[in-house]
Amino acid sequence: MPRIHLHRLAVADDAIDVNRHVNNLVYLHWMQDAATAHSTAQGWPLERYLAAGAGWFVRSHFIEYLQPAFAGDALLLYTWVKGMAGRTSARRYLVLREQDGVAVAKAETLWVFVDFRSGRPVRIPPEVVAAFPVVPDDDAELAALTPRRPAARRARS
Repeated sequence: MPRIHLHRLAVADDAIDVNRHVNNLVYLHWMQDAATAHSTAQGWPLERYLAAGAGWFVRSHFIEYLQPAFAGDALLLYTWVKGMAGRTSARRYLVLREQDGVAVAKAETLWVFVDFRSGRPVRIPPEVVAAFPVVPDDDAELAALTPRRPAARRARS
C-alpha cells in the first residue's frame, strides 16, 4: 500500500484549452482521479465508503501552476496525505513532466469526511485513519521527488 501514490497521465488533445496548454479544470479532474486511485489502493474503494455510509467531500482546492503542460506530454501525478485530524484530511499533489522531471503543478485539497444521510461532517473512523499514513513535509521519500528546475531560457539575440 503506497504512502505516496503515483498516477501516470498522458495529456490528450481534449485536455488542451484555447491557450494551447492543459486547461485548469483538467487538473482538478486528475487530482480527484488520483485521490480515488490512492484510496482504492489503500483498501477504500467507493463501494466501501458507500457501505460505511460516509465518505470524502472537497472543502477547498489550491493549485499552483508552475509550467505549462501540452498535448502528448507524459505526466507523473504524485499524491499523499499530508495530515488527518478530526473530520478533515489535507492531501497534497505534485505533477511532474516525465520527460525532464520538471514540476508542472503542485496542489493541495482539504477533504471533509461526511455522513451521506445527514450531509454533515463526521469524525473520520479509526479504520480510515489507519489506512492512510501521513507523509510529513520532511519525509525522505517525498524529498526524493523534489523536481528539477527548468533550464533557464537564453535571451534571443
